[in-house]
Amino acid sequence: MPRSRVGSNSAVHPPVVSIVLPAFNATSIVGTAVESQRAQTFADWELIVVDDGSEDDTVGVLKSFARRDPRIRVLARPHRGVVAAANDGLAAARGEFIARMDADDVSHPDRLAEQVAFLRERRDVGVVGSLVEFGGDRAAQAGYALHVDWLNSVVTPDDIALNRFVESPLANPSVMFRRELVAQHGGLRGGNFPEDYELWLRWLDAGVVMAKVPRVLLTWNDPPQRLTRTDARYDVEAFYRCKAPWLARWLAKHVEPSRRILVWGAGRPTRKRAEWLVPEGVKITGYVDIDPAKVGRTFARRNVMSPDAIPHAEEVFVVCYVAKRGARELARGHLNGRGFVEGRDFLMAA
Repeated sequence: MPRSRVGSNSAVHPPVVSIVLPAFNATSIVGTAVESQRAQTFADWELIVVDDGSEDDTVGVLKSFARRDPRIRVLARPHRGVVAAANDGLAAARGEFIARMDADDVSHPDRLAEQVAFLRERRDVGVVGSLVEFGGDRAAQAGYALHVDWLNSVVTPDDIALNRFVESPLANPSVMFRRELVAQHGGLRGGNFPEDYELWLRWLDAGVVMAKVPRVLLTWNDPPQRLTRTDARYDVEAFYRCKAPWLARWLAKHVEPSRRILVWGAGRPTRKRAEWLVPEGVKITGYVDIDPAKVGRTFARRNVMSPDAIPHAEEVFVVCYVAKRGARELARGHLNGRGFVEGRDFLMAA
């Protein structure tokens, strides 16, 4: 595995990896995250911690680490939010590769070594993540735990490309990417959407190949104060709004104009979420549902058909928007049984 250049002068030789870690009011947790970087078996790195105007002693904790380890750089900024803080860190990064990290997570010792080796071997890959360990109570936080299980099932570039519209296919603090991608395709954007998901969708749309090291290299914690639990930018509807323009672009690129677009799922939440596609130029011509009470009904002048009534794949493309547990597997199984090919004739979007 790669090791550091022993005795290298970082002023002359930039580090191989720049780790960007935004932090806000993280006195009680950021030390564990920083120590997990200092324990890496790959030592040729710099850690750029951007304090986002913390009101506690986060800066003091970080400066204490920086005095002991010259590889740690602390950037103290007024409070502007995680997007601005992360972008400040990206702008300051000098490494060939950039790794992301959050203040409440823990990198396993071989994380950097494994990901650097992967990117050096796979020149076609621009972004590499990893499997993650759920750092919480599986009983009390069952939904998040199931999401981690799904993330860990999406590993290869094909997996990630096909499942990008289900959910964010990468755990943000697990990723490493080539620094030039920021200049080529832009960094994080602010708005009423999950900024990391928007970034991955934008880069995937631009043709960036993403993959994962098929090993657990990060413990992904789920504390009550995590932004994904407290900020409206990360609620369920924000994810659907975020994915709609990129899904519409994908459909325009990959689906022949002669084929009709059907949405699998005719319940009110599904119809509402699928409607985000319409202003993006997608013409939804009908719905598919397994509920006999819905089959035969009309919503917004679109008829609801049963799965068995779906026309041949040459005539239609099916976007599966159902999110209930097991529904995705049911739809995929039925369509595969009809000879539909995922990514060619149908796509999962929930």
